[in-house]
Amino acid sequence: MHKFLLTALLAAALPFAAFADNDDDDDNNFGLAGVLSAKNKEDLEPIQLGAGIPLTSAPWVLKSGTYYEFEIQGDGSQELALVGPEFFRAIWIDEIVVEGLEIRPLGLDSVEFDEAGEMEIGFLAIKPGSYYLKIPGSTGETQRLEITIE
Repeated sequence: MHKFLLTALLAAALPFAAFADNDDDDDNNFGLAGVLSAKNKEDLEPIQLGAGIPLTSAPWVLKSGTYYEFEIQGDGSQELALVGPEFFRAIWIDEIVVEGLEIRPLGLDSVEFDEAGEMEIGFLAIKPGSYYLKIPGSTGETQRLEITIE
């Protein structure tokens, strides 16, 4: 019984071994804040949310285990939402900031802009796969952002 428990504990700890590495290899040494440290953070191109405007200029290719931040900028041209439930379940959302107010949700399905405004979302990419964010009911390619987590 003890041998099985020890094996299970070691197997569970193996995925985190790279983060515990304290040598001079900068690929895995994130510092005291771990995966939330500045060394592990990347900014993404803002999403433009407006009538007939492309969401972004290119698809996003993300790396699992990396912390990202992006802004959604709504121009107020019409009431628009952005949905992507599969994407939001493949990431851990650290915070959403709207007009200086920080929101720390347990989950997210969509966001909606009733008027002009901006929000920033900080998240950790977790589950590899292909995902999207899109304006619901739209069919145009530019109204959909393809996202790959590697």
